[in-house]
Order: sequence, then structure tokens, then C-alpha cells
Amino acid sequence: MSALRGPAQAVDTTRIRMPVPLTTAYAVPAGSRVVFFSGLTAKDAEGATVAPGDAAAQAEHILDGIEDALGQIGGSLENVIKLTVYLQDRADGPVVGRVRGQRFSSGPPPASTMVVAQLMSDDQLVEIEAIAALPT
Repeated sequence: MSALRGPAQAVDTTRIRMPVPLTTAYAVPAGSRVVFFSGLTAKDAEGATVAPGDAAAQAEHILDGIEDALGQIGGSLENVIKLTVYLQDRADGPVVGRVRGQRFSSGPPPASTMVVAQLMSDDQLVEIEAIAALPT
């Protein structure tokens, strides 16, 4: 496979016998910069929740923050090689998945989505962790 996300190259996962995009993997070459984003939620600069009750808008806000942070160091969302998405409600999975699919022009990166009993704030519907690989 030759698909790239930043400097990372897709690994052939056909032997795992699960369909893409359910199973994808990327190898990060030595010397690349790897950036880890801890669980981000939809909060504004004052700590107030953005878009209470709207999981899609919260996911957009979080991805905007990741995109902005990566842009500051010469990257973009296309450098994201892994997402972990936490949802309070399984019913929000499809709308958050659509947002994810729309935000990555080359297709969404590998992702795990989990439904959790509760995030740290009752009005938070989505939390996202990300890993990105950038060239040096």
C-alpha cells in the first residue's frame, strides 16, 4: 500500500481480514514528529461548553482546534493518523462519523469510537484524542 497521511505510510492490513476502513494502520518513519492530543472537548476560551446538545457541532469545534494546533507547526488534519472518539450517546455516532468523514479530504484516519457512561461535564457529548505524524 502506498497511501500516505503526512509522512506516515499505510500498512497492508488485508491479513487481519477486516474491511477498510474498519482496520487501517500507518507506519511512521524514523525522524518524523509525532504529536499527541489528549482528550479534547468542545469548550471555548472561557471554559463554557460550545453547542450544548449538538454532538456534530461539538465534534466540529474539537476538530477545528486540532486543525488550528497542527497548522501552527506546519501540519493539517491530513497528518492525523489516529483518532479516538468518546461519545456519551451511541445515537450520536452517525452524525459524528459524518463530520469526521467531511473534515479529512483524503478520507478519515483510523479511529476507535467508544460510548462512555459520562464525560467530565454533563453537557459534553464528544471527546476526541488524536495522534498526528509530521515530517521533520
